[in-house]
Parts: sequence; C-alpha cells; structure tokens
Amino acid sequence: MWKILLVEDQAIVRQGLKVILEQDNNLQVTHEAENGEEAIDIVEKHLIDLVLMDIRMPVMNGIDATRIMKRKWPHVKILILTTFNDEQYAMETLRDGANGFLLKTAESDRLIEAVYSCMKGAMPLHDEVVAKVMPHLLEQKKTKQELPVTLTERELKVIQLVGEGLTNKEIAAGLFLSVGTVKNQITQILQKNKFT
Repeated sequence: MWKILLVEDQAIVRQGLKVILEQDNNLQVTHEAENGEEAIDIVEKHLIDLVLMDIRMPVMNGIDATRIMKRKWPHVKILILTTFNDEQYAMETLRDGANGFLLKTAESDRLIEAVYSCMKGAMPLHDEVVAKVMPHLLEQKKTKQELPVTLTERELKVIQLVGEGLTNKEIAAGLFLSVGTVKNQITQILQKNKFT
C-alpha cells in the first residue's frame, strides 16, 4: 500500500481528494498538510511514498516545497495537482524534480492513474499542460547550438505535431499510433530532455 501526503490549503478539497484516492485499495492518505512547510516537516518524520502537491498555498508554496523535498528526499514521488494551467509553474516544478503535473479539472480515475504512473517511474502530464510546455521546449532548443539529448525520428515528429497544436488523438491518427503510445512518447521526450 502506498502512503500519500496531501498538501492543499483548502480542507474541503483535501477531504474530497482523500475520498477519491482511498477508493483504490493500494492508496492510503496517511497525512495532510496546509502548506509546503508543514509538508516538509511531515516527510522528514514519516515514511511517505507520494506527495500530492498544490502550487499556491500560504507560508510556503508548492514550487519551493517541491525543490526542497526533491533535494532532501529524491526517492519521494511528487505529483503536482493544481488549478493553474501555467507553463512556468509546470516547467519550474518539473525542472526541480516533480514526477508529474495534473490539473484539478482531471477526472477522478485520471488522478488515480497518474498516481500509479508516478509510482512506476513515468511522468504523467495533463494534456493541456503538455500543449503549453512542449512549444516552450521547442523554442528553448532553437536557441541552443545542439540538442543535449538524442531524440528518435518519431519523437521529433511528435514534438513537431505538438508544436503545431495537434491533440494526442490527432497525432495518434496521423502517425498511425494509439493515443497511449503518443502519451508515452511525450513522457519519454520530457524525461530525456529534463528541461535543460
């Protein structure tokens, strides 16, 4: 059973998330925190497998808390769950080691799926976040002399299509792949790149 820490400043949202997560027998919300500072204190004293982290909170935000946690406890998985579809938040938290970035508009089964993905070493990202982050990465790469990582021909094509604004479904149809394969490709690209 995976032990989860919920970091969210709104009590009613924490309660709802706890109900959703604990519908799965492998997930247990063992601790809750209202801000990043409390979360760090909890992770220091207790065994936590995954932190479900909001971004905007009083005392210490989720960006700073993620940075500190990943530096001190790199093995702890951190899944960002926020209402803010902002590429800067996504880029910064992922650069600092967050294991995924999901919006609160996601369905409950998508949240549970994202927790499993994180725990298995993948990087779940909300489709809307991918659509904002990928073009930003492409722009960064144009300013560099050479790519610091080697991308396959298919990965380069996926990046190009994301940059053109196509959805995962449209990319899958165009490249004769499943939507799941496209999502995996995007995850691999982001993990290779690691936002350098």
